[in-house]
Amino acid sequence: MAAFSAAYWIEKLQLSGHIEGGYYTRTYTAEHILPKAQLPAGFHGDRPVTTAIYFLLQKHQFSAMHRIASDEIWHFYYGDPLEVFEIRPNGSLICHKLGADPDNGTRFQCMVKAGSWFGAAVQEGAEYGLAGCTVAPGFDFDDFELANRNILLNQFPQHKEIITKLTAP
Repeated sequence: MAAFSAAYWIEKLQLSGHIEGGYYTRTYTAEHILPKAQLPAGFHGDRPVTTAIYFLLQKHQFSAMHRIASDEIWHFYYGDPLEVFEIRPNGSLICHKLGADPDNGTRFQCMVKAGSWFGAAVQEGAEYGLAGCTVAPGFDFDDFELANRNILLNQFPQHKEIITKLTAP
């Protein structure tokens, strides 16, 4: 397999900066719309059934801790392993390892539950990872909440290292 750089994927996939860090582009928005009245609490309007993006992180970047009203499935595509850290509402921490080497504990997909705090980074010592994210019901920035470091540390002090790594001061 040819070795492509992060810059190659940013250009070829027309990725742009994401508010949480890294680069992304939306690749799909379902035509079918779910009315707000049919959605669980936490949604701030009608939503497409599903949406999908490409998402790329480099070694000097992180996807800042955030939460959304939907489940989000991450798909690994290319590059180095990514670690997706999920703090569930009950305080449990899950480190999902995305990559193409199941013998070393990585998987091609992981799922982050709606309402969990989560963020991601390239595995230590790696250059970049290219993934995709599928959200259902579909993603909308109105349902996006970027974490406040101090509030999250107060709520989950047992996860100080991860929260500090994946939030802005």
